[in-house]
Amino acid sequence: MSLSRSRGILPPVLAVLALCGSASSALAIAGAPGGVQAPSASAAGGSEYGVVTRVAPTSHPVLSALTAPSSALAGPPPKVMLRLDEKGVGTVYLQVKIISLATHHSVVVATMGWSHTARTLAAAWPAGAQLSPGSYEITVSAHDHRGATLLRLAHSSGQATLTVKAPPAPSAPVSPAPLATSEPGVPTPAQTVADGAAFPVAGAHSFGGPENRFGAAREGHVHQGQDVLTAEGTPVLAPMAGTIESTSYQPGGAGYYAVEHTSVGLDFMFAHCEANSFAAGAGQAVTAGQALCKAGQTGDATAPHLHFEMWVGDWQASGGHPIDPLPYLEAWEHG
Repeated sequence: MSLSRSRGILPPVLAVLALCGSASSALAIAGAPGGVQAPSASAAGGSEYGVVTRVAPTSHPVLSALTAPSSALAGPPPKVMLRLDEKGVGTVYLQVKIISLATHHSVVVATMGWSHTARTLAAAWPAGAQLSPGSYEITVSAHDHRGATLLRLAHSSGQATLTVKAPPAPSAPVSPAPLATSEPGVPTPAQTVADGAAFPVAGAHSFGGPENRFGAAREGHVHQGQDVLTAEGTPVLAPMAGTIESTSYQPGGAGYYAVEHTSVGLDFMFAHCEANSFAAGAGQAVTAGQALCKAGQTGDATAPHLHFEMWVGDWQASGGHPIDPLPYLEAWEHG
């Protein structure tokens, strides 16, 4: 073969080799000898290397509120209120358990079933459930229809501690107060009620505090009656039938006052009446419940009230002495 003929054959071969070399260079990855870029088209069946794949987030039930006492007395489980929320979810399966911290076993379980979200619910404890003294944990559990369970957060763990205490021992029965007694020949409070005695204040009232009691200390003497606190102008009545011995005025003490004498060995004194309010005069016979004056604050008084005294024998007379009117007043009040 002549040299000129060979030159006619060589150019096509070289052209093919040059074409192959050019394609290989185009597919090579710069800086990575011997490698080529992997296809990234969706039809390739894989994900592109180095690209983060995003996963759709999954929602969970969240306990928005849990209200439970920290302590309770032994007996029925305490009231527990709670609320569950989950965006786009209407119901979740709910259970509330009370677990003994001593045994780590559930002692009471409220199975609420599929319960509404976004509502405040009360744990429905089984009828007859009882808790003994001890330490417990209240635990809420829930899952939605996809099986996503309760999301427990630091501020909403779905758990609360409960201390159950023994009930206090029953107090000893209180002995009834002894019946009020009186001096010989003087009727008892109960006897005066049976005879139709009336409470001497015809309106709302109270007996005040210790300073209003019979025997309370006063400057230079002791209190010889019982104060009945009431509104200005409240009618003052005769407790029992009798005769008005006197009506008078004492500016530095009793103010306007009246004295009644009865046939059962008792005298009554009514002090601090309103001025010009006497409804009965000296020597007048009165019946139980008859108006005598109106409550006021004349004399040495800082608030409207009736100062009421009871005397065995004649009032302020030799041989007479005051007695505590409160047992009689209480009997007449409820008689």
